[in-house]
Amino acid sequence: MTTPHDVFDALSERITARRWDEIFELYAEDAVVENPQRPPVPSRYEGREALRKAFSGGMNVRMNRANVLIHRTTDPEVIVAEYRNVGEALDTGKSFDIANIQVLRVRDGLIVHSRDYHDYLPLIAAQNGLEKLKEGFETAERELTPVPPRPMSTAAPKSPRGVFERLVHGVADGDWAGLPDLYAQETHVTHPFLPGAEILKSREDLREHFKFGEQGKVRFQIRDLVIHETLDPEVVIGEFDYQGTAGGSAEFRVSNIFVLRVRDGLIVESRDYADHLAIAAATGRLDELIAQV
Repeated sequence: MTTPHDVFDALSERITARRWDEIFELYAEDAVVENPQRPPVPSRYEGREALRKAFSGGMNVRMNRANVLIHRTTDPEVIVAEYRNVGEALDTGKSFDIANIQVLRVRDGLIVHSRDYHDYLPLIAAQNGLEKLKEGFETAERELTPVPPRPMSTAAPKSPRGVFERLVHGVADGDWAGLPDLYAQETHVTHPFLPGAEILKSREDLREHFKFGEQGKVRFQIRDLVIHETLDPEVVIGEFDYQGTAGGSAEFRVSNIFVLRVRDGLIVESRDYADHLAIAAATGRLDELIAQV
């Protein structure tokens, strides 16, 4: 039987070989593919033929996957893959090295649902597309709907799931002073989609980091939280949206996926894949972010 990992490997091999038209054979006829962080607005494709129409011919890039880390989850159909794409934009000759994370649901050897998160900024920069990117955000309209009530938690507070929930809901509650206490004294927190981001290695680093919440007048609510428990009992992966305001901005909504390792009730490692492009655009800091590339 073809496993989700096998299907991911086949997808990787065909992309590396630039066999673009063979990629669609790996998707079910009614497959759904979502790009929650695609700029300037998220995209969703329903059905193999919709995918074929949108992506037939592929991208004019050459790339290889590196540092692949596969998380098997407690749902046997679902894996989460973290990896880098290292390559070159063929139109410009410029190189890129981007982080990615995908949530794949595979059934009967075919992808039935995929949520794909990519570090779009350096890829677009390599393609000389930054001006077009800025223009896109100027006219884009992102969907905003009321945030539903917070669901009741049934997780033990110090379990990995419970800690993840306490982290995101702590942001929603504005508990900026209490959030650092969710992390171990020595930890390792990275932001793969934020150019130039420093690694946060201690609880004190996190204390400084979370000051932005109060100082920046961040008022976020959490919506659409989905937590994937993995076969590593310390690791959980959560997808969710922030919806709210920051620094006097208009209300906006952005997608995130975090990978947490929790040990003895404390976060010892976290990779936070946030949509920094959309956040920067909503808060008037897009030029500042682009300057970091």
